[in-house]
Amino acid sequence: MFQGFTGWHALILLVIVVLLFGASKLPGLAKSVGQSMKIFKNEVKNDDETKPADGPELNQTSPEVQKQTDATKTDSKP
Repeated sequence: MFQGFTGWHALILLVIVVLLFGASKLPGLAKSVGQSMKIFKNEVKNDDETKPADGPELNQTSPEVQKQTDATKTDSKP
């Protein structure tokens, strides 16, 4: 994707950003991007640390389903 991306390309992008936003707004923009990244990283870290709620396990079946399964089983006796 960025195979031909060189330092000149980065410089041109920087000039375009300065022209679009103005030099006075760039520090505020950089600060808000940094804060957003910090919040995002904290949320991702919190999601990894949280455990699933105390609910039924996925591989367990309810007694009703178990009864239905037992009722539909057939014995394969010759």
